[in-house]
Amino acid sequence: MKYFLLDGTNLTLDNSIGIIKNNIKLKLSVNAVNKIKKSRALINKWIENDRVIYGITTGFGEFKDVRISKKDVSKLQKNLILSHSAGVGDYIPLDIAKLMLLFRINSLAKGYSGVRPELMNYLIAFFNSGIVPLVPSQGSVGSSGDLAPLSHLVLCMLGKGKCFYNNRIHEARIALKSAGMHNLSLEAKEGLALTNGTQMMSAFLAMSLFEACRLSKLADVSSAFSVEALKATEKAFADELQKARPHKGQIKTAANLRRLLKNSEIMKSHRDCPKVQDPYSTRCIPQVHGAVKDVVNFCKGILETEINSATDNPLIFPDSEMHIEGGNFHGQPLAFASDFLAVAVSELGNISERRISRLVDGSLSGLPRFLTPKGGLNSGLMIAQYTAASLVSENKILCHPASVDSIPTSANQEDHNSMGSIAARKCLNVIENVKKIIAIEFLCASQGLEFHKPLRPSLSVNAGYKLIRKKVLCIVEDTVVCDEIEKISEVVYDDKFIGNIESVSGTLLV
Repeated sequence: MKYFLLDGTNLTLDNSIGIIKNNIKLKLSVNAVNKIKKSRALINKWIENDRVIYGITTGFGEFKDVRISKKDVSKLQKNLILSHSAGVGDYIPLDIAKLMLLFRINSLAKGYSGVRPELMNYLIAFFNSGIVPLVPSQGSVGSSGDLAPLSHLVLCMLGKGKCFYNNRIHEARIALKSAGMHNLSLEAKEGLALTNGTQMMSAFLAMSLFEACRLSKLADVSSAFSVEALKATEKAFADELQKARPHKGQIKTAANLRRLLKNSEIMKSHRDCPKVQDPYSTRCIPQVHGAVKDVVNFCKGILETEINSATDNPLIFPDSEMHIEGGNFHGQPLAFASDFLAVAVSELGNISERRISRLVDGSLSGLPRFLTPKGGLNSGLMIAQYTAASLVSENKILCHPASVDSIPTSANQEDHNSMGSIAARKCLNVIENVKKIIAIEFLCASQGLEFHKPLRPSLSVNAGYKLIRKKVLCIVEDTVVCDEIEKISEVVYDDKFIGNIESVSGTLLV
């Protein structure tokens, strides 16, 4: 059986998604176990000495000044989970709930949280069991950590709430019993350590970045389809031009386009045409798509720092025997990154919609109006462009930054909040909308290629076109367009699609 050895420092975007998608089980490294034991020993010592430490021998938030007796330290932690499980709304996607738990375990594995080794063993066993807590999506303000969502994550371990197990929804107590697991018992500091963190917003941002990396490649491919269908020129993608303004993403995108358009019969057929230059939506693909790539890579760096960080409060430093009450749970870095990523990826949709608009506009494209050979009787892909336009407009609303907002909580003890969970949730909504827009571009551009036959597009574009035509036929007479969008989405968002194109073009850069 394959395991991933967690040590608190070794998660990346790629291996995190791989763990979730491939159901890889977890183990803790020996070094992580030793650090955990060391910090727990210090917690036990402080409790014996009756030290006043926030969240261990005191209440939480505004109740920071209320002392808790030794006999009640365990009940305090359980009460924290119960009282903080106040989330509402739809449940978050299961893969994101699994990422939350993975990231929480990795954060605790750093050895700054003071939890017992027994707790870590339980968390690993719970993750490996395949039980996935059902976590409401709303309720976090993103600064005392994702308190409500993380509490719901732990609630299932206490035998309360609901979870997904063996392909169906269960009461948590029933799922635990079926998996051969007992209810979790919490000791001093542990409820706080499990809920004080940024793991919900991190999980949403991780999934958004995973999709954004795929979209970055697919948008380059869909734009290459459109360049062919619109008989645009590849001159604007010349390496010399990009090096005169050497942004990394711009250079990568132009290189991708040169590979994707290499040896195209369609390109050769209009090389000496009288057009002076193309519109921005094709000419400026490297500049726009490239800028998105740069943002994706910037945000990926923020995420990978975060998922290998200790984000609860207080943190325990065994070597100096210190506990420090601080604010590592504050979600501002993730809030900014999520808002920035949403704005950037929305531009892939904006410029794609402009290419779609040109494809269906016969006066601009030179193709049959609305890409139908029998216009008038048939409307062709007229309304597909409407759909893309509506998604672009919706994204303009969703891209208003959540990170500029703050509402005080906990009787003004927690008086500045990041709203990072809201930023991260809506970022994924933006990306889902852009995925639909890109699918519509593939639909329109593939239809446009039909009118250039017998001329063939490049080998790379043709490889993608053939895969599309196995499932989505050329539209000769009006059909149910939403079905065509769904079918083409199934093709282009299957990993085999990019893999097949890259087998011809070489690896596309992100």
